[in-house]
Amino acid sequence: MNDLAIARAAVVRPIEEIADTAGIPREAFEFHGRYKAKLDPDLLPVRSGRSGKVVLVTAMSPTPAGEGKSTCTVGLADSLARAGQSVMIALREPSLGPVLGMKGGATGGGYSQVLPMDEINLHFTGDFHAITSANNVLAALIDNHVHQGNELGIDPRRITFKRVLDVNDRALREVVIGLGGPIQGTPRQDGFDITVASEIMAVFCLATDREDLRERLGNITFGYSYDRMPLTVRELGVEGALALLLKDAIKPNLVQTIAGTPALVHGGPFANIAHGCNSVIATRTARQLADVVVTEAGFGADLGAEKFMDIKARAADLPPDAVVLVATVRALKMHGGVTRTDLDVPDTAALQAGTANLLRHVRNIEKFGISPVVAVNRFTTDSDEELAWLLDWCAEAGIEAAVADVWGQGGGGPGGDELAAKVLTALDRDVDFTPLYPLELSVEEKIRTIVREIYGADDVEFSAQARRRLAEIEANGWSGLPVCMAKTQYSFSDDASLLGAPSGFTVHVRDLIPKTGAGFVVALTGSVMTMPGLPREPAALRMDVDREGNAVGLF
Repeated sequence: MNDLAIARAAVVRPIEEIADTAGIPREAFEFHGRYKAKLDPDLLPVRSGRSGKVVLVTAMSPTPAGEGKSTCTVGLADSLARAGQSVMIALREPSLGPVLGMKGGATGGGYSQVLPMDEINLHFTGDFHAITSANNVLAALIDNHVHQGNELGIDPRRITFKRVLDVNDRALREVVIGLGGPIQGTPRQDGFDITVASEIMAVFCLATDREDLRERLGNITFGYSYDRMPLTVRELGVEGALALLLKDAIKPNLVQTIAGTPALVHGGPFANIAHGCNSVIATRTARQLADVVVTEAGFGADLGAEKFMDIKARAADLPPDAVVLVATVRALKMHGGVTRTDLDVPDTAALQAGTANLLRHVRNIEKFGISPVVAVNRFTTDSDEELAWLLDWCAEAGIEAAVADVWGQGGGGPGGDELAAKVLTALDRDVDFTPLYPLELSVEEKIRTIVREIYGADDVEFSAQARRRLAEIEANGWSGLPVCMAKTQYSFSDDASLLGAPSGFTVHVRDLIPKTGAGFVVALTGSVMTMPGLPREPAALRMDVDREGNAVGLF
């Protein structure tokens, strides 16, 4: 069966039973149908003693063969629960962009899924719609301020805040607005980002509570005045209205896995163009409710995990207590030179060549003071010989590793038992967590540190535009912010075709965007886009709804 069929056949428990399992009192949650609820963290009981330990799940560089990071996250949590642990999952919400495009959803797969998968992968509880609305209300208010007299002296040529849409729509990357005469607004060049790349999304996911959300919204720099001074939402006076639009969305969403493990699914910035982590509020809420919290960061460890460590963990005091690095035989063989059509053929030579990618990710995680556990996510096409070879290679390299058959057996079965045991052992070790770079470094040196230490590049090259931005960042007092790299997910480099563990390359930074509300500087590298496009055959072509209202063709 495919993922949708497995999810539809699962027995889903009423959400109040899941809340009761997690120790959530009735007054602390609001129903969104029978199987979803929103939690109010302020109404949860105060837990005495230490907060729950955090397990961060990341991965090797992704390939079209699939790695199953979310599947392993769910399967691991279910396996830890099977071992008697008090566990909760904290995941990002899926974006309609990849759901309708090519990547798929973010609810796991096989027998390691969060439910109801069809609703989570589509509109869920409307959080993304609220974020999109708040973003576009701000964009409208900026243009209205210019139209109504422009008291702040906003330079229309230097408005940096874009409109957003949670769909991959390349036609909206660059647009011209305000056409049609004086009553239509001031004509200017504008553009759209995808919602998950927006600063409102980043603010939403890094805020610690409603007051912090309002403060961060006010700190957003939306453009510059005619004398080139930065202008913030607080000067526009609309941070309260934006916070009002997000007052319900900011509450974490409670759902469940097929095995009945409680899961919080909340927020969803991409990791290749944003910081790639679920909301701080959801992670902290999970730590308040459970002894172990299993969370993930998007794409490979060079993107999501690095940003979790250097942005989220540092900003919200959420250092991971253990890290799981997901790998697959199929992805390793692709990094070793095998084409996608030949992946089902056993090939230990290609597997060996591909381990260079995995090893670099392992050594990168160790730079943060943590030795990761490698989870080999088993696919049905993997041969026993290849799996045995990979485990032997990990042992010889001094890497803890276990095969996880959680797609086929589910974390509620024995498929993840060995991985769970190794993670529990890792959680008993002391961790000396250290971010990759100190905030006192200049933005240029932070970027140089990331590209050399994490990507393995020789150096970084800044365009003339990026050099001007560096000077502006320094002049405006933003140099103490961490860096959020926007880079292709498929390679350590900024060239998606360079697989494996390339060396001798230079990363090209074409522009820098200060996100003063989120509290980081985005570095745009290579040709990465903040508004992706759809593929030749979008996943939407396979989707439908039957007479009973059930989803069809959703993975």
